[in-house]
Amino acid sequence: MSAVLDELAAGGVRMALPLLLASSGELLSERAGVLNLSVEGMMLTGAFAGAAGAHASGSAAVGVLTALTAGLLFAALQALLSVTLRADQIVTGITANALALGATTYGSRLLFGDGSQDALPGFDPLPVPLLHRIPVLGPALFEQTLLGYAALAVTAVLAVALSRRTTWGLAVDAVGEDAVTADRCGLPVRTIRYATVLLTGATSALAGAQLALADVHAFSDNITGGIGYLAVVAVIAGRWRAWPTLLACLVFGLAQSLQFAAPALGLHLSAPLLTTLPYVFALLAVSGLVGRSRAPAGLTTPFVRGG
Repeated sequence: MSAVLDELAAGGVRMALPLLLASSGELLSERAGVLNLSVEGMMLTGAFAGAAGAHASGSAAVGVLTALTAGLLFAALQALLSVTLRADQIVTGITANALALGATTYGSRLLFGDGSQDALPGFDPLPVPLLHRIPVLGPALFEQTLLGYAALAVTAVLAVALSRRTTWGLAVDAVGEDAVTADRCGLPVRTIRYATVLLTGATSALAGAQLALADVHAFSDNITGGIGYLAVVAVIAGRWRAWPTLLACLVFGLAQSLQFAAPALGLHLSAPLLTTLPYVFALLAVSGLVGRSRAPAGLTTPFVRGG
């Protein structure tokens, strides 16, 4: 049973890592007033770009750099539409996701052919001596890949550096609550919103690279499978706060991991039920059954100086 619990915890954290990365950027963007439903597209673009870069160069590190570049370019387009042109954030997000799915599927056919690709250069687990032997927590936290450790570090740094106890975090919240008043107080509203959207692009691209280069060492069509939408839901479930959002990501990750650990735990549940379990939890989270929450007052509201 101990081995099963170790496997469940390790699988839950591994599956939660892309969610943690993507939601950490999306949390800040929404706190600044910009909803990025395009997180799914950012992740998918990052996964494909990372796979393409690793395939072309033979280096997983180059793959991460290409993923970051693609994610930032994608986010720059999203910011241009949402912040500068003040387009509808929901419409642009859904459209961007559809575009990313079509473009990466087509690109995959050109680059990888029928999908029977060789394993891509990627990141292998690097157990931390002694610590990885701690029951449950050891395999979950201390048997990650180099990219996995980086994901945990990035998530922790963002949670602390841009918390509501820091000057930067307070500036982000001020812009998200009332952009016009924040502008009158001298805060660079558009710069802050651009920065948070670009940060979302970077973290989402890293999440995509984690999927392609650390989890499976390959790229497949629609490899994200809706994880980007779960990242947005995790922010809502976490009530736009860092640590509750992290907890929501872990719950979603454990729900996904349960698909593989259920037989060993003696849980004889149907495969379709286990597959949909993360989305059931997501539905419960946004329905208000886990407690009421209030979104930033300026979320999805375009900023117009003097408006």
